[in-house]
Amino acid sequence: MTQLREDFATPASEEMIQRVAERMRERNIEVVVVDDGDEVRKVVLERVPEGAEVHSGKSKTLQDAGIFDAIHDANRYDTLRPRYLKMDRQTQAREIRKLISGPDFMLGSVNAVTEDGILVAASASSSQLGPYASTAGKVILVVGSQKIVPDLETALRRIHQCDLP
Repeated sequence: MTQLREDFATPASEEMIQRVAERMRERNIEVVVVDDGDEVRKVVLERVPEGAEVHSGKSKTLQDAGIFDAIHDANRYDTLRPRYLKMDRQTQAREIRKLISGPDFMLGSVNAVTEDGILVAASASSSQLGPYASTAGKVILVVGSQKIVPDLETALRRIHQCDLP
């Protein structure tokens, strides 16, 4: 049963969340449903061992949950962003690409999830798409229930109306 929430900000119902989670599990994606930002931060950080090499896409979801700041604790993680931002893009472009294309852990989000459990991601730089798809050792995505949409067409509309502007 499709739930039309065209404002793209209203959270999905618990029933819809559970249905989408089940579709994702059928696609061999581990899904953990949590209630709030504190819980999601705890769940994510429990999965990233201390000292691990970590990269993250630019994500308001990660920032709002406090995950972005937590992974940039140099005493706990080997976060790639500070390292590659110090590198010279003119002379070290190849090294930067290699460094961020295959991190041990890639953290991020997607722009939408269809009711069939299909993850839909768009990116201005495309830097996180490779690691999401296949090159990161492990990918952890944090996705708010407001991102659940009926189908791919609506997912693309959500990207154009919410994320690109």
